[in-house]
Amino acid sequence: MYTIHGFTAGDVVPTTDLLLAHAHPGDRPELATLLADPPPALSVAYRMIDATDRERLCVLVGERRSGELHGYLVDLTDLVDRYGQAVATSAIAAAATSRSVIEQAVGAVAFSQQTDPPAAFALLRAASMDANIPIRALATAIVEALPELGADAERVRRFLAELRKPDRATADD
Repeated sequence: MYTIHGFTAGDVVPTTDLLLAHAHPGDRPELATLLADPPPALSVAYRMIDATDRERLCVLVGERRSGELHGYLVDLTDLVDRYGQAVATSAIAAAATSRSVIEQAVGAVAFSQQTDPPAAFALLRAASMDANIPIRALATAIVEALPELGADAERVRRFLAELRKPDRATADD
């Protein structure tokens, strides 16, 4: 309790009032209501502001015995931060990969249509909408086909025209 709140043993007396005083203002009313008349067993997550003004995510787990609440306060801050960082890193990497494939497809469309990249992207977006295929999936199909199509603009144009056919998916089924 002391460490989570930013104190050393003996600095303060751990009480319900101290716990509530350090609860985030947005979470304090709900926590106060719950602690005023705790159920036989409780588990509640809430934000806490420690003595150094660091916001922490905590879980209070306990049970009511003889009118008193006994339990544990668990600090999940570092775990949640690491998980959030891993998710963000993964999402950024996926976005970078997706962007790279889309940019390559834009280049292929610009080459085959003899146009500039903004116009090529507009064509790619229109093809995506016409075929009801996500732009990333369409771009991947284009990039994967490029080795077979070579540097033949006409072959690339025909490939793109095939991708744009709205009935393509049902014709293949």
